[in-house]
Amino acid sequence: MDITLGYDTVDEYVSNRGYLGSTVGRCCNRIGKGVFTLEGKEYKLACNNGPNHLHGGVEGFNHVVWNGVAFSDPNKNTVGVKFEYLSKDGEEGYPGDLKVTATYSLDGSNKLTTEFLATTTKSTPVNLTNHTYWNLEGHGNILEQDLTLNAEYYIPVDSNLIPTGEISQIKGSPMDFTTSQKIGSRIAQVTGGYDHCYVLKKSERRELSLVAKVSAPNSKISMQVFTTQGGVQFYSGNFLENLKGRSSSMYQKHSGFCLETQNFPDAVNKPHFPSPILAPGETYHHTTVHQFEWAD
Repeated sequence: MDITLGYDTVDEYVSNRGYLGSTVGRCCNRIGKGVFTLEGKEYKLACNNGPNHLHGGVEGFNHVVWNGVAFSDPNKNTVGVKFEYLSKDGEEGYPGDLKVTATYSLDGSNKLTTEFLATTTKSTPVNLTNHTYWNLEGHGNILEQDLTLNAEYYIPVDSNLIPTGEISQIKGSPMDFTTSQKIGSRIAQVTGGYDHCYVLKKSERRELSLVAKVSAPNSKISMQVFTTQGGVQFYSGNFLENLKGRSSSMYQKHSGFCLETQNFPDAVNKPHFPSPILAPGETYHHTTVHQFEWAD
């Protein structure tokens, strides 16, 4: 069963307007008004989401063809692909040459591991993620699938989906997935649907720990997500509309959900959020693991 939304051809992925399956960057999520100040200099980014910068800009990482090399490791029973891309100084307004590696690997226990590495020649904000849309039933909408999130706080947003700067408790609200809830059970109470960053409960921010559990009642497929990041953007596919996908599928609102592991959105403009700045000589490193199971 195909449990992701996607396309049939490389050209469709390059022109991808829904970010289906994409590695997104240099900064995923939104940067308010596409502006930030770093080391005393103001930078203006490409704005592609109303007044804001979204998922790396007009020609973000989702619109480029990366260099990819397939690999296998019989000792670890693992196969995968290592992708590399050089984002040049000034691309979409960002400073510095950013060398990025994204490695996707699958082992014999149905564990999918994503690892991002990046280095830069100038200080620059970096916040990479994968934007896969999941549907553990394979088709239809995702509203009856059960979700648990290991988070007691989330980041409220304004009418343009830019963080207000607050970090709010979720207990007792429609945002609360600390116990398993159907995605659609309270979605009508959330303006526009879910498109919010959850603050993960972690003993150490760089420790690989459980983020989410999702299960589908009909397919009996379940997925656990682990990450080294401190946040996850839960998106319920609110803006999908008449999007032609794989095998002539037509994706509509709530055809898939995303769990985008990441730093907090607009962190470059929120000094009290964890810093997204990568400096020369440092290495950005972010790992996410998806573990799949199904009942007989």
